[in-house]
Amino acid sequence: MKLDSVYFDLDGTLVDSEVLHARCWNDILDSFSIHYDESEFCRMFSGKATVVAAEQLIAKHGLSLSIEELAKRKNDLFTEIAKTSLPPLLPGVYECIEGCRALGLKLALVTGSAKSEALAILHGHNLYSLFDVVVTRDDVTHAKPHPEPYLQAKAALNAHRGVAVEDTHTGLTAANAANLLSIVVPNKFSLTQDISIADIRCDNLFSALGTIKNSCL
Repeated sequence: MKLDSVYFDLDGTLVDSEVLHARCWNDILDSFSIHYDESEFCRMFSGKATVVAAEQLIAKHGLSLSIEELAKRKNDLFTEIAKTSLPPLLPGVYECIEGCRALGLKLALVTGSAKSEALAILHGHNLYSLFDVVVTRDDVTHAKPHPEPYLQAKAALNAHRGVAVEDTHTGLTAANAANLLSIVVPNKFSLTQDISIADIRCDNLFSALGTIKNSCL
C-alpha cells in the first residue's frame, strides 16, 4: 500500500530550537540557583515534552512548585521570546513539506511542545497553513513516547499508511507504536540516543523527501 500521509515532528526536526528551549529553562531555573550547560541539557531532554522535563527537574532538585506551574513558566517565556527571536529552520524544511504536498500526501505536525510554543514557530515561519492537522502537547492526555499524539493525527487525517519524520528516540518510539513507518533525521543532540529503532535513517530533510517519494511509487 502506498503512503497517504506524512507526520512531522517540530523541535529538532524542522526547527533548530533545542538551544532556545535550554536557554529558557536556564532563565527559569536561575531563580532557584540552578544552571545547566546548554549542550548537556539538550542531550538530556531532547525530544521530551516540557511537562516531562518539568517533572524530572522538580524531582531532581526538590523544587517547591507544581509540574504545571514550572512548565507554564517555561512555555510562556519561550512563546514570548519566539515572537521576536524565532529559532531558525533546519535545511530543506520548505522543500520537503512542499514536495510532500506535491505528491498529494496529507500532512500533520505532531509535537510535544505546548500549543503556544508551536504556533509561535509555525506562524512566524509561515508554516501553519501547510499542514492539514496540528497536534500539540495541549491536545493530548499522553505526550510522546506514548502513541496518542500520532494516533490522534492519523484519525484526524483519516489516513491509513503514513510515515513519521523524527529526530529523537522519544519521537520514534511514539511513531512506531502508532504503526507508522519512521524516518529519523538526527541532529547533534540526538545522535547520542538510540535512534536505531527508526525504519530509515536520513542525513537531512532533502534525503527524507527522496525516501518518501520512493515510497509513493
